Amino acid sequence: MPTNLPPQYFEAEKRYKEAKDPGEKVERLEELIGTIPKHKGTDHLRADLRRKLSKLKTAAQPRKKGARRDPAWNIPREGARRAVLLGCSNAGKSALLAALTNADPEVSEAPFTSWTPTPGMMLVENVQIQLIDTPSVDRDYLEPTLMDLVRSADLLLVVVDLSADPNQQLERTLNLLEEQRIHPLRWKDRFDDGVRRNFLPILVVANKCDGAADDETFQIFRRLLDEDWNSIAVSARSGRELEQLRIAVFERLEIMRIFSRAPGREPDFNTPFVMRKGSTLQEFAAQLHHDFYDKLRTARVWGTGVYDGQLVAREHVLHDGDIVELRI
Repeated sequence: MPTNLPPQYFEAEKRYKEAKDPGEKVERLEELIGTIPKHKGTDHLRADLRRKLSKLKTAAQPRKKGARRDPAWNIPREGARRAVLLGCSNAGKSALLAALTNADPEVSEAPFTSWTPTPGMMLVENVQIQLIDTPSVDRDYLEPTLMDLVRSADLLLVVVDLSADPNQQLERTLNLLEEQRIHPLRWKDRFDDGVRRNFLPILVVANKCDGAADDETFQIFRRLLDEDWNSIAVSARSGRELEQLRIAVFERLEIMRIFSRAPGREPDFNTPFVMRKGSTLQEFAAQLHHDFYDKLRTARVWGTGVYDGQLVAREHVLHDGDIVELRI
């Protein structure tokens, strides 16, 4: 249903965007809401702006010393690794979380539907990855705890809407991250100024690639990028390429699955040990238990670069899918 917004709305919106401090933004946003006609076509817009107003009023109030963080943002780590979905409004982060995990976030075409993070668990290659949907990155109101959550990630999934200027969305998100001294891992060698910074691996997810006709749009998006970003085109709505996205997340995390085998018994392939690529046998032993690390005598490995049951040294580098039998 059309919103049919009056000219006064756009004038008030301009004044709101020009406001600098939270107190002034509250006044301008209240003025903006007052210009919206009340009918069914504007229900979502008025509800979204009222939620935003509530957040701004909270930000405008002086924070009490020793005040505790909103418990909604205290998300315990679960699974082998954590990936955080980040992006502009209406990119489809919540829809992706719902399609990839067991979570049930609110999904809507209205902007700024998500105000708090929502976690879910994504199973890929028998490994549980924690996936967290976050509120839209918004220069007008940037929740400090959002950036704390981003810093805790092992991987950032920057989601863009392929149908709505994805290059600008990606640039806006990366600029906001840079202002918070959060940078792509590939940029680590660019800085030598002694300033504390966070560097995280990034996978760009171009959502709403619903059919073959959108593939050309994705290729144009990639050609217009200033760098060759790791990127994948998917559709949360149709499920297109979501399995490839799971695999891309697994690969971008640079992890591997190692299976433990007790002497004379078969390994349990449903419960792998997850380690970073390049880990050695002694690192695997330490992850199992300190007794294995301290008292390790021999080990046999089935897998890559060895014959079945080959005896290996503590410094042996393991590979994804290897089966290891430790003896102390």
